Amino acid sequence: MRRQHAVLLAGALAAGTLGTFGATQAAGADPSGAITGYGGKCVDVAAASSANGTAVQLYDCNGTTAQVWTVSSDGTLRALGKCMDVTAAGTANGTKVQLYDCNGTAAQKWTASGGQLVNAGSGRCLDATGPSSANGTRLQIWDCAGSANQIWTLPTGSGTPPTDPPPAGGVQAVAPYLYNGWGNPPDPTTIMNATGVKWFTLAFVLSNGTCNPQWDGGRPLTGGVDQATINKVRAAGGDVIPSFGGYSGNKLEQSCTSAGALAGAYQKVISAYGLRAIDIDIEADAYSNGTVQQRTVDALKTVKANNPGIAVYVTIGTGQSGPDTGLINKAAASGLTVDSWTIMPFDFGGAGQNMGTLTTRAADGLKNAVKNAYGYTDDQAYRHSGISSMNGITDDNETVTVADFRTILGYAQSHHLARLTFWSANRDRPCPGGYPNDDTCSGVSQQAWDFTRTFAQYGG
Repeated sequence: MRRQHAVLLAGALAAGTLGTFGATQAAGADPSGAITGYGGKCVDVAAASSANGTAVQLYDCNGTTAQVWTVSSDGTLRALGKCMDVTAAGTANGTKVQLYDCNGTAAQKWTASGGQLVNAGSGRCLDATGPSSANGTRLQIWDCAGSANQIWTLPTGSGTPPTDPPPAGGVQAVAPYLYNGWGNPPDPTTIMNATGVKWFTLAFVLSNGTCNPQWDGGRPLTGGVDQATINKVRAAGGDVIPSFGGYSGNKLEQSCTSAGALAGAYQKVISAYGLRAIDIDIEADAYSNGTVQQRTVDALKTVKANNPGIAVYVTIGTGQSGPDTGLINKAAASGLTVDSWTIMPFDFGGAGQNMGTLTTRAADGLKNAVKNAYGYTDDQAYRHSGISSMNGITDDNETVTVADFRTILGYAQSHHLARLTFWSANRDRPCPGGYPNDDTCSGVSQQAWDFTRTFAQYGG
């Protein structure tokens, strides 16, 4: 379970679903808006110039007309009255993409497939060179690989693009933990189709023994099962929030001996997937160390400065009356604003307790801690708070039922919490027999995905 097993846990985006062109657009209207991609950046026409041959690049989303693209029913992507075009109708890897007069050629036709934009003339994918998310990064065509720098989100309606990634609310707020390390992990698209949930918190990014991030400290960031999961979720119109830490394993926050090095490790993961949110799951004795706490706070300040608009969640343990306030106070004193301080309200100590009631009591304590640390109003503090429950039988033999989740959902809705999640989607299934020890089911009476289906009703 979350605290006892080795290596464990401690929308569509606003732009909409990717599919074939025209599949999600309203009748009679070609959708217009931002095309977002690697690093949360927008596809941009350099210097807002409409001259033939102008570079198409990545740039901070800024709401200008240079970033408003129309997804036309003829397969073209249009901005400033012209079309996204492969230079000289080239087909080789590395051929640059430009703006050019619309001419009906295959070099200007694109098909959305699995989150990628495939050029009809070459069969290759729209790709951020490098890969890099730096402002001014040229777009090119390259062999389709499903990598983060080839994943794009198209607009589904009229309007100008947002200036930031989606806020910490709505579909992004509900992101059940999904763990690929053991236990017959479920297919995320099965859960998405059954419940309407769009985001998952993917666990866990750890140290490989040095200041180098890997899944569970041993699986590579790209090319493995975790990359495949991310691609699958994004292709279905959702996204992921990688979680750093958990209860067991080597922590980057310890292995990286400076805030700068730790920020660099976080950035490797952010850049590998073009992330819009991360979760720092602070558990175990390592995080009672004041030096490690401050290193984490300072690293997250750097991450937020270098990735404008990224959502940063911090997940911490709690007692029945709320969490220890040390880390929250340290962050506030250091000028770190967290999108959601999220508590894990379980393992309070034994069976027979009403976990819905205990959860809301602990969440009120969290609200007070955040309010006092940051000088927020009650409403502001709630909107920077979150709950990460555990579905079914907990490590301390407590029982969290679907009815408890409905209680927690009502509390979140009335207070507009920033985050509502749980450990884990792997457990959100009935047990075929007696409750096992491998954490593949909840141990309570339920239908598959009942817990997820309950929290998926949350609208922020």
